Amino acid sequence: MTALFVFHRLDAAPRRWQALAGRLATDGTARVAQAGGTLYGVWRSQIGRPRDELAVMTAWPASATAADAERALIGDEGDVLICRSEALTPTLRPADARPPQRQGNYAFRWFATPAPHWPEFLNLCAAAWPGFEAAYDSQVIGLWQATGERTGGGADEASGAGRHDGVRSLLLTRRPNLAMWERSKLPEGQAEAAVRDALSRRYELCDWTVVSTATLLTAADRQDTARWT
Repeated sequence: MTALFVFHRLDAAPRRWQALAGRLATDGTARVAQAGGTLYGVWRSQIGRPRDELAVMTAWPASATAADAERALIGDEGDVLICRSEALTPTLRPADARPPQRQGNYAFRWFATPAPHWPEFLNLCAAAWPGFEAAYDSQVIGLWQATGERTGGGADEASGAGRHDGVRSLLLTRRPNLAMWERSKLPEGQAEAAVRDALSRRYELCDWTVVSTATLLTAADRQDTARWT
């Protein structure tokens, strides 16, 4: 298992997100590899985040830091106005650093969970994910725990860093499209209802949660050309 992942949230210069994303997927990948890491994915905002914001994840050995990863990723890019990077460790998933390949509706959901509730939170995830994936043609890409090591200072409204105590975590799921997002919220039959009950229980355990959706710019199968924001 890769020891460390870093989540990067980049504010691009106005109308420069697409050009910046292209360079991050090429030049950024090379810089990250030279520094000993791997580019895991580049996503663009779909719903819930600004048009010119990119989400990027990189994977690293344990000795790396969020600052190391950020420097390697962005280099001297002039189109990056602000970059916030945060170190994460994988929990139940992913088992390795193989990047997601399929296009779709990717949900980035952050949680802040009181530490005493964290073991139950993990157990609920492990129990619910197989049924969720089977019922909705969806995949749980990963669930990462924030280490607390990050760049920048102050509170971060998008991830809850500096605002919420307890265990902060990032859940990344893929659905084929937004129609399946809606479908997954409306269970049909007892099996799907049981999955929804388990997932709803997670929300009852946490102090705070927020979600936004994105599409995968580094997808291998197809590009998303819709205008979302």
